[in-house]
Amino acid sequence: MAMTNTEANSVLITGGNKGLGLETARRLGEQGWTVFLGSRDEGRGQAAADKLTGVNVIVVPLDVTSEESVSDAVRLVRKHTDRLDVLVNNAGAPGKIVPPADATADELRSVYETNVYGPVRVTHAFLPLLLAADHPRVVMVSSAAGSFAVVTDPAQPVSQMHELAYTSSKAALNMITVRYAQALPQIKFNALTPGEVANHKFTATDMNNHTGQLTVTEGSDPIIELATLGPDGPTGTFIDRLGPVAW
Repeated sequence: MAMTNTEANSVLITGGNKGLGLETARRLGEQGWTVFLGSRDEGRGQAAADKLTGVNVIVVPLDVTSEESVSDAVRLVRKHTDRLDVLVNNAGAPGKIVPPADATADELRSVYETNVYGPVRVTHAFLPLLLAADHPRVVMVSSAAGSFAVVTDPAQPVSQMHELAYTSSKAALNMITVRYAQALPQIKFNALTPGEVANHKFTATDMNNHTGQLTVTEGSDPIIELATLGPDGPTGTFIDRLGPVAW
């Protein structure tokens, strides 16, 4: 990818201390990127960073549900750089997979706090740093479970996963991604699912007790793809590692 300056690319990854977030940090770090590793728990963040040998990694204590924590994170990142090339909104909460008849507003609220308000809170706070970059990208780690096309397909396992919070939160995140992309053409906003929709596969992570069929490396493929888009790359799209995903 052609760079218009000699400085390394920089990326902030929320939920960067494990799973897809940590794998994304490793892969971009090994390409020479400066990695701001966001972690709600600073100790876990430092333990994760210690595994990234040879990577320029800065641990950023970051709880996406807290305005104060996000403001502190901006200040910390600003100490190291005056611009941010890529933001990966990866932190996510699965919720308790409560049957719809038993789901309460509080159950939805706790999931939305991380999966919907979190990415908005972090994106809003980091917009000035993103806009200072040459061709900034925001990557939203969504889910095929947020796609109406996927959820209404009886052949897809998620169609039988009866719950409200997680799937609706990812549908909201997808819409938010598109609306940002339309309003801020100078930043590329794209969403992805870490699975393979066509093959009914998903990635093994803590969130599904490692029951997925894809490795975190395979699952992080679309994150890397969207994080490394060139200036002529797309915006407002939803993909998996095999290509476009229906909304």
